[in-house]
Amino acid sequence: MTDADGTCTYWAPTECEGSAHCPPRCPRFIDRTGEAWVVRPATGEDRPALVEMYDDFEPGEQAQGLPPRHRPRLEDWIDDCLDEGCNFVVTGEDGPVGHALYTPTDAAEPEFAVFVHQDYQDRGLGTEVSKHVLAAAAVADRDALTLVVEPTNRAARHVYDELGFETESESAFQGGRRMGAVRMRRPLDSESTAAFRHPPVVRNGAVEVGDGGGPDPAASD
Repeated sequence: MTDADGTCTYWAPTECEGSAHCPPRCPRFIDRTGEAWVVRPATGEDRPALVEMYDDFEPGEQAQGLPPRHRPRLEDWIDDCLDEGCNFVVTGEDGPVGHALYTPTDAAEPEFAVFVHQDYQDRGLGTEVSKHVLAAAAVADRDALTLVVEPTNRAARHVYDELGFETESESAFQGGRRMGAVRMRRPLDSESTAAFRHPPVVRNGAVEVGDGGGPDPAASD
């Protein structure tokens, strides 16, 4: 990281110590296949690409009816997300492949959601962009993030568990089947979110927190 312009000079920032210019979490990310990505805040300029990304979602990729399948409703939903939420996108050479957010931004416990295009799942992208949203929410002094998830979506629930979400209410059994959604909540106390904000050199185990190996943005809270 160069202090002059706040930009990273290399794509595999394993040993990056961070600087005063760093966002809450390093935007550089190498997925499980070795492909490089940038995770950054979304802007209005991302709207067309997000519409195309979501429009290409397969029907089975919806969760609680999101993203909407009908194009006009999809566009309205994305507009609402960008206008009212704190949004992050996972971007590569061909544009965004993942999107996570919390909304509304002025709520003490806003709702969290994350989506990754089916062609790019199981690479760690959903977990990484989620950590950016959690770090941003903690910096913004939100109390917690909440979500709802289908009880049969075990993969999503596993990710949410790893991110620190706690089950608030389970779905009920009816006729031998689980009915309704599971509600989960992730408290955003500084201690539990600090690890998401450590620079790569700390997260990758090359340097321990407080050993003098470099600045740690999370340690200044």
